[in-house]
Amino acid sequence: MYNRRTFLKTSLAATTGISLQKKLLIHSQQLRNDKLPVVISTWFHGLKANEAAWKILASGGYAMDAVEQGVRVSEADPEINSVGYGGLPDSNGQVTLDACVMDEKGNAGSVVYLQNIMHPVSVARKVMENTPHVILAGEGALEFAVSHGFKEENLLTPESRIAWEQWMSKSKDDSAVNLNHDTIGMLALDKAHNICGACTTSGLAFKLPGRVGDSPIIGAGLYVDNDVGAAAATGVGELVLKIVGSFLIVELMRNGWTPGQACREAVSRIRKKFPHETSAQVGFIALSNKGEIGGYSLKKGFNYAVCREGKNELVDADYLM
Repeated sequence: MYNRRTFLKTSLAATTGISLQKKLLIHSQQLRNDKLPVVISTWFHGLKANEAAWKILASGGYAMDAVEQGVRVSEADPEINSVGYGGLPDSNGQVTLDACVMDEKGNAGSVVYLQNIMHPVSVARKVMENTPHVILAGEGALEFAVSHGFKEENLLTPESRIAWEQWMSKSKDDSAVNLNHDTIGMLALDKAHNICGACTTSGLAFKLPGRVGDSPIIGAGLYVDNDVGAAAATGVGELVLKIVGSFLIVELMRNGWTPGQACREAVSRIRKKFPHETSAQVGFIALSNKGEIGGYSLKKGFNYAVCREGKNELVDADYLM
Protein backbone atom coordinates (compact mmCIF):
# COMPACT_ATOMS: atom_id res chain seq x y z
CA MET A 1 0.00 0.00 0.00
CA TYR A 2 1.43 3.36 -1.06
CA ASN A 3 0.54 5.64 1.88
CA ARG A 4 1.92 8.91 3.22
CA ARG A 5 4.70 7.19 5.19
CA THR A 6 5.81 5.26 2.09
CA PHE A 7 5.74 8.46 0.07
CA LEU A 8 7.91 10.27 2.63
CA LYS A 9 10.42 7.41 2.75
CA THR A 10 10.55 7.23 -1.03
CA SER A 11 10.93 10.98 -1.36
CA LEU A 12 13.72 11.06 1.24
CA ALA A 13 15.55 8.22 -0.48
CA ALA A 14 15.18 9.87 -3.86
CA THR A 15 16.36 13.22 -2.51
CA THR A 16 19.32 11.58 -0.81
CA GLY A 17 20.13 9.67 -3.99
CA ILE A 18 20.01 12.81 -6.11
CA SER A 19 22.15 14.66 -3.59
CA LEU A 20 24.67 11.81 -3.50
CA GLN A 21 24.65 11.59 -7.28
CA LYS A 22 25.36 15.32 -7.55
CA LYS A 23 28.25 14.98 -5.12
CA LEU A 24 29.66 12.09 -7.10
CA LEU A 25 29.28 14.01 -10.35
CA ILE A 26 30.93 17.07 -8.83
CA HIS A 27 33.76 14.93 -7.44
CA SER A 28 34.19 13.22 -10.78
CA GLN A 29 34.34 16.58 -12.51
CA GLN A 30 36.93 17.78 -10.01
CA LEU A 31 39.02 14.68 -10.63
CA ARG A 32 38.88 15.25 -14.36
CA ASN A 33 39.66 18.94 -14.13
CA ASP A 34 42.47 18.38 -11.65
CA LYS A 35 44.89 17.36 -14.38
CA LEU A 36 43.57 19.62 -17.11
CA PRO A 37 44.58 21.06 -19.44
CA VAL A 38 47.07 18.75 -21.13
CA VAL A 39 48.94 18.80 -24.43
CA ILE A 40 50.97 16.02 -26.06
CA SER A 41 53.05 16.20 -29.24
CA THR A 42 55.44 14.03 -31.19
CA TRP A 43 59.24 14.18 -31.04
CA PHE A 44 61.71 16.35 -29.14
CA HIS A 45 60.77 19.51 -30.99
CA GLY A 46 57.33 19.04 -29.46
CA LEU A 47 58.79 20.57 -26.30
CA LYS A 48 58.98 24.04 -27.85
CA ALA A 49 55.67 23.55 -29.57
CA ASN A 50 54.09 22.55 -26.25
CA GLU A 51 55.35 25.75 -24.64
CA ALA A 52 53.40 27.85 -27.14
CA ALA A 53 50.31 25.68 -26.76
CA TRP A 54 50.51 25.75 -22.97
CA LYS A 55 50.40 29.54 -22.82
CA ILE A 56 46.96 29.37 -24.39
CA LEU A 57 45.70 26.36 -22.46
CA ALA A 58 46.88 27.58 -19.05
CA SER A 59 44.92 30.81 -19.43
CA GLY A 60 41.72 28.92 -20.20
CA GLY A 61 42.11 29.13 -23.97
CA TYR A 62 40.66 26.94 -26.67
CA ALA A 63 42.38 23.68 -27.63
CA MET A 64 42.24 24.46 -31.37
CA ASP A 65 44.06 27.76 -30.85
CA ALA A 66 46.62 25.88 -28.76
CA VAL A 67 47.41 23.15 -31.28
CA GLU A 68 47.56 25.60 -34.18
CA GLN A 69 49.93 27.97 -32.43
CA GLY A 70 51.93 25.07 -31.05
CA VAL A 71 52.78 23.37 -34.33
CA ARG A 72 53.41 26.74 -36.01
CA VAL A 73 56.56 26.86 -33.88
CA SER A 74 57.88 23.74 -35.61
CA GLU A 75 56.71 24.94 -39.02
CA ALA A 76 58.80 28.12 -38.67
CA ASP A 77 61.93 26.43 -37.32
CA PRO A 78 64.53 25.96 -40.11
CA GLU A 79 66.42 23.42 -38.04
CA ILE A 80 63.55 20.93 -38.24
CA ASN A 81 64.03 19.45 -41.70
CA SER A 82 60.74 17.54 -41.85
CA VAL A 83 58.27 20.34 -41.14
CA GLY A 84 57.57 23.65 -42.87
CA TYR A 85 60.40 26.11 -43.46
CA GLY A 86 63.63 24.17 -44.00
CA GLY A 87 61.84 20.93 -44.78
CA LEU A 88 63.74 18.63 -47.09
CA PRO A 89 62.35 18.87 -50.64
CA ASP A 90 60.99 16.29 -53.04
CA SER A 91 63.14 14.74 -55.76
CA ASN A 92 62.66 17.84 -57.93
CA GLY A 93 63.94 20.14 -55.18
CA GLN A 94 60.50 21.52 -54.26
CA VAL A 95 59.38 21.84 -50.64
CA THR A 96 55.79 20.59 -50.49
CA LEU A 97 53.76 20.66 -47.30
CA ASP A 98 50.79 18.75 -45.87
CA ALA A 99 48.74 19.57 -42.77
CA CYS A 100 45.39 18.98 -41.13
CA VAL A 101 43.36 19.99 -38.09
CA MET A 102 40.32 18.48 -36.39
CA ASP A 103 38.17 20.00 -33.64
CA GLU A 104 35.98 18.74 -30.81
CA LYS A 105 32.84 18.81 -32.98
CA GLY A 106 34.30 16.54 -35.66
CA ASN A 107 35.03 19.36 -38.10
CA ALA A 108 38.24 18.97 -40.10
CA GLY A 109 40.38 20.79 -42.63
CA SER A 110 43.40 19.72 -44.63
CA VAL A 111 45.86 20.90 -47.26
CA VAL A 112 48.06 18.63 -49.36
CA TYR A 113 50.96 19.33 -51.71
CA LEU A 114 50.99 23.01 -50.69
CA GLN A 115 54.03 25.09 -51.70
CA ASN A 116 55.48 28.45 -50.66
CA ILE A 117 53.35 28.91 -47.53
CA MET A 118 55.09 28.90 -44.16
CA HIS A 119 52.15 27.73 -42.06
CA PRO A 120 50.03 25.07 -43.77
CA VAL A 121 48.33 24.25 -40.45
CA SER A 122 46.71 27.69 -40.44
CA VAL A 123 45.58 27.23 -44.04
CA ALA A 124 44.06 23.88 -43.03
CA ARG A 125 42.14 25.61 -40.26
CA LYS A 126 40.83 28.17 -42.76
CA VAL A 127 39.67 25.31 -44.98
CA MET A 128 37.81 23.84 -42.01
CA GLU A 129 36.21 27.08 -40.90
CA ASN A 130 35.64 28.95 -44.18
CA THR A 131 34.71 26.27 -46.71
CA PRO A 132 32.31 23.30 -46.97
CA HIS A 133 35.30 21.10 -47.91
CA VAL A 134 37.82 19.06 -45.95
CA ILE A 135 40.80 18.86 -48.33
CA LEU A 136 42.33 21.35 -50.76
CA ALA A 137 45.35 20.33 -52.84
CA GLY A 138 48.21 21.81 -54.82
CA GLU A 139 47.51 24.97 -56.82
CA GLY A 140 43.98 25.16 -55.44
CA ALA A 141 45.29 25.13 -51.88
CA LEU A 142 47.86 27.80 -52.73
CA GLU A 143 45.27 30.06 -54.40
CA PHE A 144 43.01 29.66 -51.38
CA ALA A 145 45.86 30.51 -48.99
CA VAL A 146 46.87 33.63 -50.90
CA SER A 147 43.25 34.79 -51.14
CA HIS A 148 43.08 34.58 -47.33
CA GLY A 149 46.14 36.73 -46.79
CA PHE A 150 48.91 34.17 -46.53
CA LYS A 151 52.26 35.33 -47.90
CA GLU A 152 54.15 33.31 -50.50
CA GLU A 153 57.81 32.74 -49.65
CA ASN A 154 60.68 30.42 -50.48
CA LEU A 155 60.82 27.60 -47.94
CA LEU A 156 63.99 25.92 -49.22
CA THR A 157 66.85 26.85 -46.90
CA PRO A 158 70.50 26.71 -48.02
CA GLU A 159 71.03 23.69 -45.76
CA SER A 160 68.09 21.79 -47.26
CA ARG A 161 69.26 22.66 -50.77
CA ILE A 162 72.73 21.27 -50.03
CA ALA A 163 71.21 18.06 -48.64
CA TRP A 164 69.12 17.69 -51.81
CA GLU A 165 72.12 18.32 -54.07
CA GLN A 166 74.14 15.73 -52.18
CA TRP A 167 71.32 13.23 -52.56
CA MET A 168 71.10 14.03 -56.29
CA SER A 169 74.80 13.27 -56.69
CA LYS A 170 74.38 9.82 -55.16
CA SER A 171 72.39 6.79 -56.24
CA LYS A 172 69.02 8.31 -55.31
CA ASP A 173 67.82 5.04 -53.85
CA ASP A 174 65.12 4.40 -51.25
CA SER A 175 67.51 5.21 -48.41
CA ALA A 176 65.84 8.63 -48.31
CA VAL A 177 62.99 7.04 -46.40
CA ASN A 178 65.29 6.74 -43.39
CA LEU A 179 66.48 10.35 -43.38
CA ASN A 180 63.55 11.81 -41.54
CA HIS A 181 60.24 10.83 -40.06
CA ASP A 182 59.64 13.45 -37.39
CA THR A 183 56.33 14.96 -38.44
CA ILE A 184 54.76 16.91 -35.59
CA GLY A 185 51.34 15.83 -34.43
CA MET A 186 49.76 17.60 -31.44
CA LEU A 187 46.70 16.79 -29.31
CA ALA A 188 45.27 19.08 -26.63
CA LEU A 189 42.51 18.85 -24.05
CA ASP A 190 41.49 22.23 -22.64
CA LYS A 191 39.77 23.21 -19.40
CA ALA A 192 36.38 23.13 -21.09
CA HIS A 193 36.98 19.48 -22.06
CA ASN A 194 37.44 20.22 -25.76
CA ILE A 195 39.89 17.95 -27.58
CA CYS A 196 41.51 19.24 -30.77
CA GLY A 197 44.42 18.08 -32.88
CA ALA A 198 46.82 19.23 -35.58
CA CYS A 199 49.41 17.52 -37.76
CA THR A 200 51.89 19.13 -40.15
CA THR A 201 54.84 17.93 -42.24
CA SER A 202 56.99 18.37 -45.30
CA GLY A 203 56.80 14.61 -45.82
CA LEU A 204 59.49 12.14 -46.73
CA ALA A 205 62.76 13.61 -47.93
CA PHE A 206 63.27 13.50 -51.71
CA LYS A 207 59.91 11.83 -52.27
CA LEU A 208 58.35 11.50 -55.71
CA PRO A 209 56.66 14.76 -56.71
CA GLY A 210 53.01 14.64 -55.71
CA ARG A 211 53.49 12.09 -52.94
CA VAL A 212 51.19 12.59 -49.95
CA GLY A 213 51.52 10.58 -46.75
CA ASP A 214 49.26 10.05 -43.77
CA SER A 215 49.73 13.40 -42.05
CA PRO A 216 46.96 15.41 -43.76
CA ILE A 217 44.52 12.50 -44.02
CA ILE A 218 41.79 12.48 -41.38
CA GLY A 219 41.69 9.06 -39.75
CA ALA A 220 45.27 8.23 -40.70
CA GLY A 221 47.63 10.94 -39.42
CA LEU A 222 45.06 12.47 -37.06
CA TYR A 223 41.64 11.70 -35.62
CA VAL A 224 39.59 13.34 -32.88
CA ASP A 225 36.34 12.24 -31.22
CA ASN A 226 35.47 14.35 -28.19
CA ASP A 227 33.39 11.52 -26.69
CA VAL A 228 36.46 9.28 -26.60
CA GLY A 229 39.80 10.93 -27.31
CA ALA A 230 42.28 11.58 -30.09
CA ALA A 231 45.33 10.10 -31.77
CA ALA A 232 48.10 11.23 -34.10
CA ALA A 233 50.79 9.44 -36.08
CA THR A 234 54.33 10.00 -37.23
CA GLY A 235 56.75 7.97 -39.30
CA VAL A 236 56.42 6.33 -42.70
CA GLY A 237 52.97 7.46 -43.75
CA GLU A 238 52.31 4.67 -46.22
CA LEU A 239 52.16 2.19 -43.34
CA VAL A 240 49.88 4.39 -41.26
CA LEU A 241 47.54 4.92 -44.22
CA LYS A 242 47.18 1.18 -44.78
CA ILE A 243 45.70 0.62 -41.30
CA VAL A 244 43.98 4.02 -40.88
CA GLY A 245 46.03 4.24 -37.71
CA SER A 246 44.64 7.18 -35.76
CA PHE A 247 41.02 6.19 -36.33
CA LEU A 248 41.85 2.65 -35.26
CA ILE A 249 43.36 3.89 -31.99
CA VAL A 250 40.35 6.05 -31.14
CA GLU A 251 37.98 3.18 -31.86
CA LEU A 252 39.99 0.88 -29.62
CA MET A 253 39.79 3.52 -26.88
CA ARG A 254 36.03 3.67 -27.42
CA ASN A 255 35.97 -0.01 -26.58
CA GLY A 256 37.83 0.42 -23.31
CA TRP A 257 41.49 0.26 -24.30
CA THR A 258 43.84 2.73 -22.66
CA PRO A 259 45.68 5.19 -24.93
CA GLY A 260 48.92 3.25 -24.50
CA GLN A 261 47.31 -0.11 -25.19
CA ALA A 262 45.57 1.25 -28.29
CA CYS A 263 48.80 2.71 -29.66
CA ARG A 264 50.58 -0.58 -29.11
CA GLU A 265 47.86 -2.51 -30.93
CA ALA A 266 48.08 -0.18 -33.94
CA VAL A 267 51.84 -0.71 -34.10
CA SER A 268 51.39 -4.47 -33.72
CA ARG A 269 49.02 -4.56 -36.67
CA ILE A 270 51.56 -2.81 -38.85
CA ARG A 271 54.20 -5.31 -37.82
CA LYS A 272 51.88 -8.26 -38.44
CA LYS A 273 50.67 -7.06 -41.85
CA PHE A 274 54.00 -5.75 -43.13
CA PRO A 275 56.79 -7.81 -41.50
CA HIS A 276 59.15 -7.03 -44.37
CA GLU A 277 59.23 -3.32 -43.40
CA THR A 278 62.18 -3.74 -41.05
CA SER A 279 63.78 -0.32 -41.57
CA ALA A 280 60.67 1.85 -41.29
CA GLN A 281 59.64 3.71 -38.14
CA VAL A 282 56.08 4.52 -37.06
CA GLY A 283 54.99 6.12 -33.81
CA PHE A 284 51.60 6.99 -32.35
CA ILE A 285 50.40 9.23 -29.54
CA ALA A 286 46.93 9.23 -28.00
CA LEU A 287 44.92 11.28 -25.53
CA SER A 288 41.66 10.26 -23.85
CA ASN A 289 38.84 12.64 -23.00
CA LYS A 290 39.78 12.13 -19.33
CA GLY A 291 43.31 13.37 -19.91
CA GLU A 292 45.04 9.98 -20.05
CA ILE A 293 47.94 9.80 -22.49
CA GLY A 294 49.92 7.12 -24.25
CA GLY A 295 52.42 6.49 -27.01
CA TYR A 296 54.08 3.57 -28.73
CA SER A 297 56.37 2.96 -31.68
CA LEU A 298 57.49 0.26 -34.05
CA LYS A 299 61.18 0.68 -33.22
CA LYS A 300 63.29 2.23 -30.49
CA GLY A 301 63.92 5.95 -30.75
CA PHE A 302 60.47 7.55 -30.79
CA ASN A 303 59.71 10.11 -28.12
CA TYR A 304 56.89 12.52 -27.36
CA ALA A 305 56.48 15.68 -25.32
CA VAL A 306 53.82 16.08 -22.63
CA CYS A 307 52.87 19.25 -20.79
CA ARG A 308 50.56 19.10 -17.77
CA GLU A 309 50.33 21.36 -14.71
CA GLY A 310 53.01 23.54 -16.27
CA LYS A 311 55.53 20.70 -16.42
CA ASN A 312 56.83 20.00 -19.92
CA GLU A 313 58.79 16.79 -20.37
CA LEU A 314 60.02 14.40 -23.03
CA VAL A 315 58.97 10.76 -22.77
CA ASP A 316 60.75 7.88 -24.47
CA ALA A 317 58.05 5.67 -25.93
CA ASP A 318 57.92 1.93 -25.48
CA TYR A 319 58.50 0.05 -28.72
CA LEU A 320 57.80 -3.26 -30.39
CA MET A 321 61.10 -4.13 -32.09
